[in-house]
Amino acid sequence: MADLLVRGVDEALVRALTELASAHGRSAEAEHREILATALARSRRKTFAEVLSSMPDVGIDADFERVEGLDEAPEVFS
Repeated sequence: MADLLVRGVDEALVRALTELASAHGRSAEAEHREILATALARSRRKTFAEVLSSMPDVGIDADFERVEGLDEAPEVFS
């Protein structure tokens, strides 16, 4: 594993990190690793097919057909 040295960190930030680490029962270094891992974790992007398949079923194709020649919109919520 690689080492990472961070210089010039504000004392208040170091105290907050130490307090957070203590609350989680780990060292400041372990807390720092966890914060970095969480901040940099990237979720896998969904494919287009996955996005489409996750869309709810809201009707049949005929429900969405274009209606030509009407003077006003048809009543759909009666």
